[in-house]
Amino acid sequence: MALANLIQFSRTLSDFTTRVLKGLAWPKIDLLIRLTLAEIFFTSGLIKLLSWSTALYLATYVYPVSFMSPATAAVVGVSIEVGGAVLLALGFMTRYAAVPMLLLSLVIQFAYKPFDSQLFWAALFGWYAVVGAGPVSIDQLLRNGLADSALPLIPRILRFSGWLRALGGPVYLSALRIWLAAALLTAAAHVMLPPGGVLATLPEWVPVELASRVPAGIALGGGVLLLLGLGTRLVGVAALLGVVATAMMDPRETAAVYLLMSFAILSIFGGGTLSLDRALTALMRKYMPQLNPRDPKALAGLPRVVIVGAGFAGLSCAASLRGARAAVTLIDRANYHLFQPLLYQVATAALSPGDIAAPVRQLFRTADNVQVLLGTVTGVDPAARCVKTEAGDIHYDHLVLATGATHSYFGKDAWAPYAPGLKRIEDALEIRRKILTAFERAEAAVTGSERAALLTFLIVGGGPTGVELAGAIAELSRFGMDKEFRQFDPADARVVLVQSAPRLLPAFPESLAAIAQRSLEKLGVEVLLGSRVEAIDADGVAVSGTRIVAKTVLWAAGVTASPAAKWLAADADQAGRIKVGPDLGVAGFQNVYAVGDTASSNGWSGQPVPGLAPAAKQAGAYAARVIKAKLASHAAPPPFRYRHLGSLATIGRKAAVADFGAVKLWGAPAWWLWGFIHVGFLVGLRNRLTTMINWFWSYLTFRGGIRLITGADRS
Repeated sequence: MALANLIQFSRTLSDFTTRVLKGLAWPKIDLLIRLTLAEIFFTSGLIKLLSWSTALYLATYVYPVSFMSPATAAVVGVSIEVGGAVLLALGFMTRYAAVPMLLLSLVIQFAYKPFDSQLFWAALFGWYAVVGAGPVSIDQLLRNGLADSALPLIPRILRFSGWLRALGGPVYLSALRIWLAAALLTAAAHVMLPPGGVLATLPEWVPVELASRVPAGIALGGGVLLLLGLGTRLVGVAALLGVVATAMMDPRETAAVYLLMSFAILSIFGGGTLSLDRALTALMRKYMPQLNPRDPKALAGLPRVVIVGAGFAGLSCAASLRGARAAVTLIDRANYHLFQPLLYQVATAALSPGDIAAPVRQLFRTADNVQVLLGTVTGVDPAARCVKTEAGDIHYDHLVLATGATHSYFGKDAWAPYAPGLKRIEDALEIRRKILTAFERAEAAVTGSERAALLTFLIVGGGPTGVELAGAIAELSRFGMDKEFRQFDPADARVVLVQSAPRLLPAFPESLAAIAQRSLEKLGVEVLLGSRVEAIDADGVAVSGTRIVAKTVLWAAGVTASPAAKWLAADADQAGRIKVGPDLGVAGFQNVYAVGDTASSNGWSGQPVPGLAPAAKQAGAYAARVIKAKLASHAAPPPFRYRHLGSLATIGRKAAVADFGAVKLWGAPAWWLWGFIHVGFLVGLRNRLTTMINWFWSYLTFRGGIRLITGADRS
């Protein structure tokens, strides 16, 4: 058991370092280091450039170069400071900017007045000369394309850069570690030993003054450990905390930032080639293959966790099981995770599908215990403990069903071809095609009645999806298509929202529902409350005895769970959701859990948990906690309790409602909050950036840019 715990700790620490420190922290730290160094050199060069006489004076009397004239030395120095700083900040040709800046730092240090800060400049520039810029840089952005380009010599240069980074980086880490160890040990000795002797003259290449910012005890112990390369990451973190504490007590210690930068590099990347850490890791992996995540033996014999569905719940569960002592298999019929709350924006041409979806496999690139499978699950055999797919059976020890929900027509499935719902990207693209095609056909319509039918859009269901669809279509017709048609005014389009309940947004307080209705009506939406749909066909809808001719009918009235309950023959509610216990387990089935829209849970203070993204994510993470507790033979966590974070719905431009219990918002504040929260829930930096850019452009110009009609005409 002790060995298993050691293995688990080692894998968890390695996964944390890779995913959190390298994946999340390093891009920001790297950018901060580059910007800090660039600012120092750029400011110095700009001052000299603006006062050339000062630059010449310094090159002549203060920093003379024996083999250059003062004018040439001034030009070279200013070029390195200004040009190198710009390239370093952008992360463009970083190595070629870092090398001359490294040489300039060494010349200033050893030919003129020495300062510890200049030594750290040289050390950091040396790092960039060997390793290059981090993820947030132009170099990284262009690397793959240039490596396969037809430009002469560029692919060879990039291959050499990759070789230098792979082989030189660990060696440079060792040199940086030993240099910092020498500084820490010298600083500690300077405090603990009597003056004189070996400490009478301090070497210029050791930054003792800055190293003395680290408390003497930490400096001594950390210096020894760093010299040996033992526990380098932990020593780096301890030194970071010590320097931060010292700087907080004396805010004038601004030079301590260089120590922070150096220790941050060691904390993230470790001790390099010549270190006991590297030797011990290699030794342990040789005799304990479980520590090598790429070795097939690492997952052999481990408990098998199968997660069906890569929605919010399934993704959250799989993410929480990263590094767990289990072989996790995540199955989905699509190869991407979809942010369903923004599907309506794809359907109304505000966003593209790629803005709200991210490849699942990419999300678990560094999770070596998680396997992603593309496939359709057709059933579950609890007796054989296996999941049935088109490609074969997948056996499990723990099963998590996160299969989500689909449209419910309340027994009127014949309406489905005429009133598509909105659950998948394919649904959104089909709805977008129907909406945009209706406007195009209206331009060519011969009669007024034909044009009116084409320009009538009827949405069934007054929940958040229906309200958001109605508002988005109204905005698209009134603002997005202004002056684009000649035979009619798109603003004349009729948008009808039908709700069988006496008010919109039943899950929201009545006051916010009334605000939402007024906002819709201000956009020109006709809201029909207490109205029941009786029939839907290709030409329109019968609503409470009244016929509404409409060529585009959209369904947002209800959902039903996936067939997961039928797979298990488990007890289900009226919507087909599996009834689960306090631990989200399915009664009568050992180690089988249902989460998200697949499950019917009373984990909201005895009330049913709503079908919201935060609820699904909380349930997925909780199921992972239960599984990890069983894997470690620990006590089960307390029963699942849903923490309601609030409800939001948007109606249109600067119009939304938000309910946080005691706090209720509407109008522009709620709209901005809705946008920030939804961007935060998106998976991937690219998705967040593109969505924000698209929204900002639409906000400024009243234009949407994704109005493409694709797919076959099914009407």
